[in-house]
Amino acid sequence: MDNHSKHPVFHRNVVEMLAVAFEYCRFMEKLENVDKLDLASYLLKVLPLLYVKGELLPEIEVEYPEANERFVIEEEWEGLFNHIRIILGTDDIYFTFDPPAYGWGESLKTSLAEHLADIYQDMKDFVVLYQKNSLAAKENAVAECRHLFLDHWGPRVASSLLAFHYLYHNGDKPYFANSGQ
Repeated sequence: MDNHSKHPVFHRNVVEMLAVAFEYCRFMEKLENVDKLDLASYLLKVLPLLYVKGELLPEIEVEYPEANERFVIEEEWEGLFNHIRIILGTDDIYFTFDPPAYGWGESLKTSLAEHLADIYQDMKDFVVLYQKNSLAAKENAVAECRHLFLDHWGPRVASSLLAFHYLYHNGDKPYFANSGQ
């Protein structure tokens, strides 16, 4: 085994995160025949995996930060957001907490479609950047994915998981903002 293959970007935890991120993106890109319960069922399985794999990503010191790139464009994000919003209908808006922004005392209404599109953007950017044929790109992909796990997609995964739990298992009970309130 050479030194290159021992680099942290090739660690098993990174490769497993890459696989789960790829599967999430692939599913989200093929929502044509997916209904609300199919979406919830899939997400109840993949969101916990994303969270665990994100938690296990190594911290990587990026040598060339200029190699970092984003790939998902606004139109792609909006298209996915709108498609998910249509699938979820009135169950798109739910209550959650954002302690860094509002503290623990205030709940706020937010959009599952927005959270899922945000997660998609971070996962797709990670997958595409990691696939580039340079160590600098892979370092940036892993470092950025870890950073965004802590501040962006990780909290969205955790929050969305609770909402999808109630949507899938207690669909007739008013957990969502527009469910009979």
